[in-house]
Amino acid sequence: MSGHSKWAQIKRKKAVVDAKRGAHFTRLIREITVAARQGGGDPDGNPRLRSAIQTAKAANMPNENIDRAIKKGTGELAGVSYEEVTYEGYGPGGVAIIVEVTTDNLNRTVAEVRHVFSKRGSNLGAPNSVAWMFEKKGQMVADADRYDEDRCMEAALEAGAEDFAVEGDRYVVRTDPARVHSVAQKMVASGIEVSHVELAMIPNSTVSVEGKEAQQLLGMIDALDELDDVSHVFSNFEIDSETLAELSN
Repeated sequence: MSGHSKWAQIKRKKAVVDAKRGAHFTRLIREITVAARQGGGDPDGNPRLRSAIQTAKAANMPNENIDRAIKKGTGELAGVSYEEVTYEGYGPGGVAIIVEVTTDNLNRTVAEVRHVFSKRGSNLGAPNSVAWMFEKKGQMVADADRYDEDRCMEAALEAGAEDFAVEGDRYVVRTDPARVHSVAQKMVASGIEVSHVELAMIPNSTVSVEGKEAQQLLGMIDALDELDDVSHVFSNFEIDSETLAELSN
């Protein structure tokens, strides 16, 4: 498991706190709204919306909030118009970072993202300055405590997955981006509940960081994650387990 995957797992465990203060719900609502705007309000015909609703329900979002977000996306209710933008750059230790945002104010968002980079002595780059180091994949997660590994792997492969990995207390299934929703549906039909169905940027290689650079890097990623407009942060860093455990505390 890469350092970034481990750190993402630690961050997910803190999502309950995010939900309590509303940040997590805000991001989920934006995703539902954008998905409905782009693909329509019927989840049966809109895989992205279906996944967004599934994630929202897993976070215990009330149905009325979900319905309202869909209607804002389809134009049935007045709402904010969101744009999706990707920023790229290098962080401490020469680590590549991709930041995906959903925003109603590009000037505000780019200023906030640039500030996080510059505060750590880093800079935003031009489009594709680091994206070429990553490959887009469909990705979903299953709870390793609920399902036998062999059973889950078999279900994933039969559903058409390209890769299956055990990452701590979860199974991570990856597939072709175009097939992510199909694979997720087939796994659910086989009795394996999945979550975090998404498109992820997976690094082709990693960069090892340690010491002060590791601390600065994780602080930077946390700062980006905490920005309201940021939906995903991807990176290619590798930190040894002992250092990562120490920094996570």
